[in-house]
Amino acid sequence: MAVDPLQALQAANRPPAPAVADAAAAGTLLIAGATGALGQELVRRLVGRHRFARTRVLAREPMRAALRDVEAVPAPALPIAQWLPIAADTALVQFEPPRLYHDRERALWTPDPAQLPALAAWLRRCGVRTLAIVQPHEQGRLPEALKRGLATLDEHAVVALGFERVILVRSAQKPAAARFANPAERLAAWMLSAARFMVPASEQPARASKVAELVDIALRLAPPGVHIAAPEMVWQASQGDALRAVAEAWLGVPR
Repeated sequence: MAVDPLQALQAANRPPAPAVADAAAAGTLLIAGATGALGQELVRRLVGRHRFARTRVLAREPMRAALRDVEAVPAPALPIAQWLPIAADTALVQFEPPRLYHDRERALWTPDPAQLPALAAWLRRCGVRTLAIVQPHEQGRLPEALKRGLATLDEHAVVALGFERVILVRSAQKPAAARFANPAERLAAWMLSAARFMVPASEQPARASKVAELVDIALRLAPPGVHIAAPEMVWQASQGDALRAVAEAWLGVPR
């Protein structure tokens, strides 16, 4: 059964877990996009396990989180360039839209991918040094040459802002449900649907819980620099118990 992402924040009321040595397990985390199945898993893992001393979640309207160390921050109804900065050390951005049957998710603010450069510039003004982005793409559509590097001018602009660490996780997403104007379009789509079975398994969407775990590990272990997780690597990390080893190899962390 699906769980409301803000209900997942109730885990913040548990006694704090033992302190860990990772530097990222302190300071303030700012989340832009705590919606959808992936947003729920990211919140559950990063907040519920007390990875940060304080967490702020952007919302479309004032909300009372009523949870220890968690604050819902209204996103102003203004262009992002006009937002006033709020203090944060680490930021997490993901773009999965809210699920309409979750009332509280509709109150949370989720960015559009086109807003990434402006949002990243604002986060830099907030004092953010580590930026993690879960960047969705349609499965099987990302050119091979771009999977392990910066794929767009927007991503280049984000990196150029001077963050100490940029963690970019490319997560495959399922194609959106198509709408057809007439039976002929529906028939044509059915005849072409066999193409979806030609997408390699390594480019299929990974489970949200595994993507969240990968982001968590990267935030704790990634050295300074830009770290890009290709779709195949995300899928490989989601298989069995290999996630930690795959993540360490990706980040160049000695075992």
